[in-house]
Amino acid sequence: MTNNYQLVRLNNGICSVRSLVDAETFHPVVGPVAEAEGLYVHQLRLRERLQNHSGEFVIWDVGLGAAANALAVLRGTRDIDCQLRLVSFDHTLEPLKFALQHSVELGYFGGYENHASELLQKNCAVFQNGKQTVSWEFHLGDFPALLAGSKLHNAKCFPAPHAILFDAYSPKKNPAMWTLPLFTNLFQRLDPQRACAMPTYSRSTILRVTLLLAGFFVGVGHATGEKEETTIAANTLELIAEPLDRRWLERAKRSHSAEPMTESVYRIAPLSAGSWEKLQAHPQFAP
Repeated sequence: MTNNYQLVRLNNGICSVRSLVDAETFHPVVGPVAEAEGLYVHQLRLRERLQNHSGEFVIWDVGLGAAANALAVLRGTRDIDCQLRLVSFDHTLEPLKFALQHSVELGYFGGYENHASELLQKNCAVFQNGKQTVSWEFHLGDFPALLAGSKLHNAKCFPAPHAILFDAYSPKKNPAMWTLPLFTNLFQRLDPQRACAMPTYSRSTILRVTLLLAGFFVGVGHATGEKEETTIAANTLELIAEPLDRRWLERAKRSHSAEPMTESVYRIAPLSAGSWEKLQAHPQFAP
Protein backbone atom coordinates (compact mmCIF):
# COMPACT_ATOMS: atom_id res chain seq x y z
CA MET A 1 0.00 0.00 0.00
CA THR A 2 1.37 3.40 -0.96
CA ASN A 3 2.09 5.94 1.75
CA ASN A 4 1.84 8.86 -0.65
CA TYR A 5 -1.95 9.16 -0.31
CA GLN A 6 -4.48 9.24 2.48
CA LEU A 7 -8.22 9.38 2.91
CA VAL A 8 -9.57 12.68 4.13
CA ARG A 9 -13.07 13.57 5.25
CA LEU A 10 -14.42 16.80 3.78
CA ASN A 11 -16.57 19.30 5.68
CA ASN A 12 -19.71 17.69 4.26
CA GLY A 13 -18.66 14.29 5.62
CA ILE A 14 -17.73 12.79 2.25
CA CYS A 15 -14.40 11.00 1.82
CA SER A 16 -11.83 11.98 -0.78
CA VAL A 17 -8.19 11.28 -1.56
CA ARG A 18 -5.28 13.53 -0.65
CA SER A 19 -1.81 13.43 -2.17
CA LEU A 20 0.70 13.92 0.63
CA VAL A 21 3.57 14.57 -1.78
CA ASP A 22 1.71 17.28 -3.71
CA ALA A 23 -0.34 18.55 -0.73
CA GLU A 24 -3.45 18.47 -2.93
CA THR A 25 -6.88 17.06 -2.08
CA PHE A 26 -8.92 15.66 -4.96
CA HIS A 27 -12.36 17.32 -5.32
CA PRO A 28 -11.79 19.21 -2.05
CA VAL A 29 -15.12 20.99 -1.49
CA VAL A 30 -18.18 18.97 -2.50
CA GLY A 31 -16.48 15.62 -3.02
CA PRO A 32 -15.71 13.35 -5.99
CA VAL A 33 -19.25 12.51 -7.11
CA ALA A 34 -20.90 15.94 -6.93
CA GLU A 35 -17.98 17.75 -8.54
CA ALA A 36 -17.52 15.24 -11.35
CA GLU A 37 -21.22 15.14 -12.19
CA GLY A 38 -21.70 18.91 -12.09
CA LEU A 39 -18.48 20.04 -13.70
CA TYR A 40 -18.22 17.39 -16.40
CA VAL A 41 -21.27 15.18 -17.00
CA HIS A 42 -23.94 17.90 -16.79
CA GLN A 43 -21.92 20.80 -18.14
CA LEU A 44 -20.76 18.82 -21.16
CA ARG A 45 -24.38 17.81 -21.82
CA LEU A 46 -23.08 14.28 -22.27
CA ARG A 47 -26.43 12.54 -22.10
CA GLU A 48 -27.93 14.80 -24.76
CA ARG A 49 -24.89 14.56 -27.01
CA LEU A 50 -24.63 10.79 -26.70
CA GLN A 51 -28.32 10.30 -27.44
CA ASN A 52 -27.93 12.30 -30.65
CA HIS A 53 -24.61 10.79 -31.69
CA SER A 54 -23.92 7.91 -34.07
CA GLY A 55 -20.67 5.99 -34.07
CA GLU A 56 -17.92 6.12 -31.48
CA PHE A 57 -17.95 9.01 -28.99
CA VAL A 58 -14.46 9.83 -27.73
CA ILE A 59 -13.71 11.37 -24.33
CA TRP A 60 -10.21 12.34 -23.22
CA ASP A 61 -9.84 12.10 -19.45
CA VAL A 62 -6.81 14.31 -18.73
CA GLY A 63 -5.82 13.59 -15.16
CA LEU A 64 -7.21 10.15 -14.32
CA GLY A 65 -6.29 10.54 -10.66
CA ALA A 66 -8.53 8.32 -8.54
CA ALA A 67 -10.95 7.86 -11.49
CA ALA A 68 -13.86 9.83 -10.02
CA ASN A 69 -14.44 11.79 -13.23
CA ALA A 70 -14.28 8.77 -15.52
CA LEU A 71 -16.62 6.75 -13.31
CA ALA A 72 -19.09 9.64 -13.11
CA VAL A 73 -19.30 9.56 -16.92
CA LEU A 74 -19.86 5.79 -16.93
CA ARG A 75 -22.54 5.95 -14.21
CA GLY A 76 -24.31 8.93 -15.70
CA THR A 77 -24.66 7.59 -19.24
CA ARG A 78 -24.94 3.82 -18.84
CA ASP A 79 -28.57 3.70 -19.94
CA ILE A 80 -27.78 5.24 -23.35
CA ASP A 81 -27.19 2.88 -26.28
CA CYS A 82 -23.86 4.07 -27.66
CA GLN A 83 -20.19 3.32 -28.25
CA LEU A 84 -17.99 5.15 -25.75
CA ARG A 85 -14.21 5.36 -25.97
CA LEU A 86 -12.70 6.74 -22.79
CA VAL A 87 -9.00 7.67 -23.06
CA SER A 88 -7.39 8.43 -19.70
CA PHE A 89 -4.01 10.09 -19.19
CA ASP A 90 -1.86 10.52 -16.10
CA HIS A 91 1.77 10.35 -15.02
CA THR A 92 0.96 7.78 -12.33
CA LEU A 93 -1.55 5.07 -11.44
CA GLU A 94 -0.88 5.31 -7.71
CA PRO A 95 -4.01 7.36 -6.86
CA LEU A 96 -6.23 4.79 -8.59
CA LYS A 97 -4.48 1.91 -6.80
CA PHE A 98 -5.00 3.65 -3.47
CA ALA A 99 -8.63 4.51 -4.25
CA LEU A 100 -9.44 0.92 -5.16
CA GLN A 101 -8.03 -0.23 -1.82
CA HIS A 102 -10.48 2.19 -0.16
CA SER A 103 -13.40 1.87 -2.58
CA VAL A 104 -15.93 1.25 0.19
CA GLU A 105 -15.05 4.42 2.07
CA LEU A 106 -14.94 6.52 -1.11
CA GLY A 107 -18.27 5.18 -2.27
CA TYR A 108 -18.13 6.00 -5.98
CA PHE A 109 -16.76 2.75 -7.41
CA GLY A 110 -19.94 0.71 -6.99
CA GLY A 111 -19.99 -1.91 -9.72
CA TYR A 112 -16.86 -0.69 -11.51
CA GLU A 113 -14.15 -2.15 -9.27
CA ASN A 114 -13.38 -5.01 -11.67
CA HIS A 115 -13.13 -2.69 -14.67
CA ALA A 116 -10.83 -0.29 -12.81
CA SER A 117 -8.68 -3.24 -11.70
CA GLU A 118 -8.44 -4.46 -15.28
CA LEU A 119 -7.39 -0.97 -16.38
CA LEU A 120 -4.64 -1.05 -13.75
CA GLN A 121 -3.39 -4.44 -14.87
CA LYS A 122 -3.68 -4.15 -18.65
CA ASN A 123 -3.99 -0.37 -19.35
CA CYS A 124 -7.28 -1.14 -21.07
CA ALA A 125 -10.71 -2.57 -20.37
CA VAL A 126 -13.52 -3.35 -22.80
CA PHE A 127 -16.92 -4.06 -21.32
CA GLN A 128 -20.66 -3.60 -21.53
CA ASN A 129 -21.88 -0.78 -19.30
CA GLY A 130 -25.66 -1.00 -19.21
CA LYS A 131 -26.70 -0.28 -22.79
CA GLN A 132 -23.37 1.16 -23.88
CA THR A 133 -20.22 -0.55 -25.13
CA VAL A 134 -17.14 0.91 -23.47
CA SER A 135 -13.49 0.88 -24.46
CA TRP A 136 -11.47 2.40 -21.60
CA GLU A 137 -7.73 2.85 -22.07
CA PHE A 138 -4.97 4.39 -20.01
CA HIS A 139 -1.77 6.10 -21.19
CA LEU A 140 1.00 6.61 -18.69
CA GLY A 141 3.32 9.56 -19.17
CA ASP A 142 3.87 13.27 -19.14
CA PHE A 143 0.84 14.76 -20.90
CA PRO A 144 2.57 17.96 -22.15
CA ALA A 145 5.33 15.83 -23.67
CA LEU A 146 2.79 13.48 -25.25
CA LEU A 147 1.01 16.42 -26.86
CA ALA A 148 4.22 18.01 -28.07
CA GLY A 149 5.46 14.75 -29.57
CA SER A 150 4.19 12.80 -32.52
CA LYS A 151 2.44 9.95 -30.68
CA LEU A 152 -0.88 11.70 -30.05
CA HIS A 153 -1.04 12.79 -33.69
CA ASN A 154 -1.72 9.21 -34.74
CA ALA A 155 -5.45 9.54 -35.42
CA LYS A 156 -5.95 5.77 -35.42
CA CYS A 157 -4.45 5.28 -31.95
CA PHE A 158 -5.65 8.60 -30.55
CA PRO A 159 -8.84 9.76 -32.28
CA ALA A 160 -9.72 13.39 -31.72
CA PRO A 161 -12.08 13.83 -28.76
CA HIS A 162 -15.70 14.99 -28.65
CA ALA A 163 -15.19 16.00 -25.00
CA ILE A 164 -12.28 16.53 -22.62
CA LEU A 165 -12.32 16.16 -18.83
CA PHE A 166 -9.45 18.44 -17.81
CA ASP A 167 -8.50 17.95 -14.17
CA ALA A 168 -4.86 18.76 -13.52
CA TYR A 169 -3.37 19.91 -10.22
CA SER A 170 -3.45 23.68 -9.68
CA PRO A 171 -1.10 25.96 -11.71
CA LYS A 172 1.02 26.66 -8.64
CA LYS A 173 1.59 22.92 -8.11
CA ASN A 174 1.71 21.86 -11.74
CA PRO A 175 2.37 24.84 -14.05
CA ALA A 176 3.36 22.57 -16.95
CA MET A 177 -0.30 21.61 -17.39
CA TRP A 178 -1.50 25.22 -17.74
CA THR A 179 0.81 26.79 -20.30
CA LEU A 180 -0.05 28.36 -23.63
CA PRO A 181 2.02 25.78 -25.56
CA LEU A 182 0.09 22.93 -23.92
CA PHE A 183 -3.35 24.31 -24.74
CA THR A 184 -2.21 25.33 -28.24
CA ASN A 185 -1.04 21.76 -28.88
CA LEU A 186 -4.28 20.41 -27.43
CA PHE A 187 -6.41 22.66 -29.64
CA GLN A 188 -4.42 21.59 -32.70
CA ARG A 189 -5.24 17.94 -31.91
CA LEU A 190 -8.96 18.62 -32.21
CA ASP A 191 -10.82 17.86 -35.41
CA PRO A 192 -12.44 21.07 -36.72
CA GLN A 193 -15.31 18.93 -38.01
CA ARG A 194 -15.84 17.31 -34.58
CA ALA A 195 -17.40 19.59 -31.96
CA CYS A 196 -15.47 19.30 -28.70
CA ALA A 197 -15.90 20.97 -25.30
CA MET A 198 -13.59 21.04 -22.29
CA PRO A 199 -14.63 22.23 -18.82
CA THR A 200 -12.22 22.78 -15.97
CA TYR A 201 -12.55 23.94 -12.38
CA SER A 202 -10.60 27.21 -12.66
CA ARG A 203 -12.18 30.58 -13.45
CA SER A 204 -8.92 32.56 -13.43
CA THR A 205 -8.33 35.30 -15.96
CA ILE A 206 -4.95 33.87 -16.89
CA LEU A 207 -6.50 30.51 -17.77
CA ARG A 208 -9.24 32.06 -19.87
CA VAL A 209 -6.78 34.26 -21.74
CA THR A 210 -4.55 31.24 -22.32
CA LEU A 211 -7.41 29.20 -23.77
CA LEU A 212 -8.50 32.04 -26.05
CA LEU A 213 -4.98 32.59 -27.37
CA ALA A 214 -4.65 28.83 -27.94
CA GLY A 215 -7.62 29.04 -30.32
CA PHE A 216 -10.58 27.99 -28.17
CA PHE A 217 -13.87 29.77 -27.69
CA VAL A 218 -14.31 30.29 -23.94
CA GLY A 219 -17.27 30.77 -21.65
CA VAL A 220 -18.42 30.95 -18.07
CA GLY A 221 -18.80 27.48 -16.59
CA HIS A 222 -21.24 26.08 -14.03
CA ALA A 223 -20.80 26.76 -10.34
CA THR A 224 -19.36 23.90 -8.30
CA GLY A 225 -18.73 23.73 -4.59
CA GLU A 226 -17.54 27.12 -3.37
CA LYS A 227 -16.77 28.33 -6.89
CA GLU A 228 -19.45 30.62 -8.31
CA GLU A 229 -18.03 30.03 -11.78
CA THR A 230 -15.81 27.57 -13.58
CA THR A 231 -14.64 27.69 -17.20
CA ILE A 232 -15.65 25.87 -20.35
CA ALA A 233 -13.78 25.97 -23.64
CA ALA A 234 -14.72 24.54 -27.02
CA ASN A 235 -13.83 24.60 -30.69
CA THR A 236 -17.33 25.86 -31.48
CA LEU A 237 -19.50 28.50 -29.84
CA GLU A 238 -22.49 26.15 -30.10
CA LEU A 239 -21.24 24.20 -27.07
CA ILE A 240 -20.88 27.29 -24.87
CA ALA A 241 -23.99 28.65 -23.18
CA GLU A 242 -22.45 31.85 -21.82
CA PRO A 243 -19.46 33.03 -23.88
CA LEU A 244 -17.12 35.62 -22.39
CA ASP A 245 -17.98 39.06 -23.75
CA ARG A 246 -16.17 42.34 -24.35
CA ARG A 247 -16.85 43.49 -20.79
CA TRP A 248 -14.82 40.53 -19.58
CA LEU A 249 -12.17 41.43 -22.14
CA GLU A 250 -11.83 44.92 -20.66
CA ARG A 251 -11.49 43.46 -17.17
CA ALA A 252 -8.79 41.13 -18.44
CA LYS A 253 -6.89 44.10 -19.81
CA ARG A 254 -6.83 45.63 -16.31
CA SER A 255 -5.95 42.39 -14.50
CA HIS A 256 -2.57 41.98 -12.82
CA SER A 257 -2.66 38.26 -13.65
CA ALA A 258 -3.62 37.66 -17.27
CA GLU A 259 -0.53 36.99 -19.38
CA PRO A 260 -0.28 33.28 -20.28
CA MET A 261 2.61 31.19 -19.02
CA THR A 262 4.81 30.00 -21.86
CA GLU A 263 7.10 27.87 -19.70
CA SER A 264 6.57 25.41 -16.85
CA VAL A 265 7.26 28.05 -14.20
CA TYR A 266 4.41 29.60 -12.25
CA ARG A 267 4.25 33.38 -12.45
CA ILE A 268 1.68 36.14 -12.80
CA ALA A 269 1.84 39.21 -15.02
CA PRO A 270 -0.53 41.67 -16.72
CA LEU A 271 -1.37 41.30 -20.39
CA SER A 272 1.38 42.16 -22.84
CA ALA A 273 0.61 44.47 -25.75
CA GLY A 274 0.93 41.53 -28.13
CA SER A 275 -1.51 39.36 -26.21
CA TRP A 276 -4.02 42.19 -25.97
CA GLU A 277 -3.87 42.69 -29.73
CA LYS A 278 -4.43 38.98 -30.36
CA LEU A 279 -7.36 38.84 -27.94
CA GLN A 280 -9.10 41.73 -29.66
CA ALA A 281 -8.78 39.90 -32.98
CA HIS A 282 -10.30 36.66 -31.63
CA PRO A 283 -13.53 35.81 -33.52
CA GLN A 284 -15.37 35.48 -30.19
CA PHE A 285 -15.16 39.25 -29.75
CA ALA A 286 -15.93 40.26 -33.30
CA PRO A 287 -18.45 43.14 -33.50
